Amino acid sequence: MAGEPKAKVIPLHANSSRGGSARRSATDRSDGARRHPSLLNDPGSRASAEQIAAVVREIDQHRGFAAGAETEESSPNELAQRIAAVAEFIRKRMTGEYSVDEFGFDRHLNEAIFLPLLRTLFNSWFRVEVSGVENLPEEGAALVVANHAGVLPFDGLMTQVAVRDKHPAHRDLRILAADMVFDMPVVGQAARKAGHTMACTDDAHRLLAAGELTAVFPEGYKGLGKHFQDRYKLQRFGRGGFVSAALRTRAPIVPCSIVGSEEIYPMMADVKLVARLLGLPYFPVTPLFPLAGPLGVVPLPSKWYIQFGEPIDTGDYDESASDDPMVTFELTDQVRETIQQTLYQLLANRRNTFFG
Repeated sequence: MAGEPKAKVIPLHANSSRGGSARRSATDRSDGARRHPSLLNDPGSRASAEQIAAVVREIDQHRGFAAGAETEESSPNELAQRIAAVAEFIRKRMTGEYSVDEFGFDRHLNEAIFLPLLRTLFNSWFRVEVSGVENLPEEGAALVVANHAGVLPFDGLMTQVAVRDKHPAHRDLRILAADMVFDMPVVGQAARKAGHTMACTDDAHRLLAAGELTAVFPEGYKGLGKHFQDRYKLQRFGRGGFVSAALRTRAPIVPCSIVGSEEIYPMMADVKLVARLLGLPYFPVTPLFPLAGPLGVVPLPSKWYIQFGEPIDTGDYDESASDDPMVTFELTDQVRETIQQTLYQLLANRRNTFFG
């Protein structure tokens, strides 16, 4: 039987202005989503097309049986629902009934695989409480700016689930991630399919111009790899490139404050020599890592809070504001101060790190 087809994604060329690291140029992408080619229409798979069609017909029969089992019983048949869902997923992947956009975002795969896995952490492990989702627009562009911490970027993933599940419109949050994520085998491909792209001004501008809800974590590695003694103290917000992108597209800026991420891997030390040897921005030493081996990779079950603040309107600025360093600095400082003060308020209301 022929293998699962790969979505056609336009390769993005290297950008010499970003230190020679492998990246994709936003200007080299084609516009619009591309529908995944079906195995049934692939000339190279004609020899097995009849077999694939037979499998699809069998899946459809099972889906019909599962749906019938659910309607016949007085209570919903959970097993039948799961069988139907799995069959539907396989059928769509085999027939190509899904699309991938120019950034590599595979909404079908994200909803069927990635989000269900992350929801286990969101609901049962971190027990995330979300507030302020009404400050996110029902449609159109907005730039979510959040604090960054926790050694590994679970905060970005949990924010993505929060927006998808708690927002009335169940919007997808497109995250601007570090270059290193996309240099890693498997991880980089998965990140693209989950809707993430590189944290560069061009990609931020393109997403916002397309009306996407976009998130950035401007502290970068400085926030992600800071010591536990500096928890919830915001680091420098870079050069304000995210503000320039928001100003150019007239997208509102939504401050986002996250409490709980600092405690999942309490970083006691950073072994810089090992980090350099491994090509990492830092090598953390936590109470459990590396002494506890693989168990040290399991995040501690801290209680999380995610709060979206009131949006900062950028529509009143003129077109030249995005190139004005004073305007960029003032807006960056305003966003940073809003997040910092909200963090202090959330921490003051939290009674216990693990129980809230």
